[in-house]
Amino acid sequence: MADLSDFAITRRWPAQHPDRLQLYSAPSPNGVKISIMLEETGLAYEAHYVDIGENQSWTPEFLSLNPNGKIPAILDPDGPGGKPLPLFESGAILLYLAEKTGKLLPKNPAARIETIQWVFFQMANVGPMFGQLGFFHKFAGREYEDRRPFERYRAESARLLRVLDGRLEGREWIMGADYSIADIAHLGWVRNLIGFYGARDIVEFDRLKHVPGWLDRGLARPAVQRGLHIPARPAASAA
Repeated sequence: MADLSDFAITRRWPAQHPDRLQLYSAPSPNGVKISIMLEETGLAYEAHYVDIGENQSWTPEFLSLNPNGKIPAILDPDGPGGKPLPLFESGAILLYLAEKTGKLLPKNPAARIETIQWVFFQMANVGPMFGQLGFFHKFAGREYEDRRPFERYRAESARLLRVLDGRLEGREWIMGADYSIADIAHLGWVRNLIGFYGARDIVEFDRLKHVPGWLDRGLARPAVQRGLHIPARPAASAA
């Protein structure tokens, strides 16, 4: 049995199954990338809910794994060389899990790096811009009298959706016929933008030709449906 006792994070979130990959996360757009990936690949894992509303990601135990204080993070007891591997940053975790399992990342070198390119597109553009739009449209930022930040993030989010729409023209998935980590990286963010953030109309989502169908196909996948709710929020937090 793997010994994870040297990792401080396991003192706050004990591993009931230390031989399984440990996931520390919440069902946010970044968090669900990894739960969806784990469900898609079939890797055995144990999910631990990190209550970001209660600042649990800023506790010493969580910071010992991710000094940036953000979910998701993982601890793989069977990392390279059979040694435990702690890892943070959702894009890096997606790549690691794809390489570990040999799934959802093309073997062809050109297609592989192109897939990674679209993961980076999400990490560098879609996530930050959609998140800022959510802040200025739904949360405290909506009270700001100066509407220029809101308009900047609204316009940029709409532009990024058009970039994705162009990419999907003639393609079922971002990389063509094959679903990949590029799709997993984007699904939660696009879903969140038009759902939880309530930005569907202001980014003119229904004028897009290809993104809506891609989103529907992605959300219909059983692994995606499961992953969107992992880790489950405790009853008090879900209320």
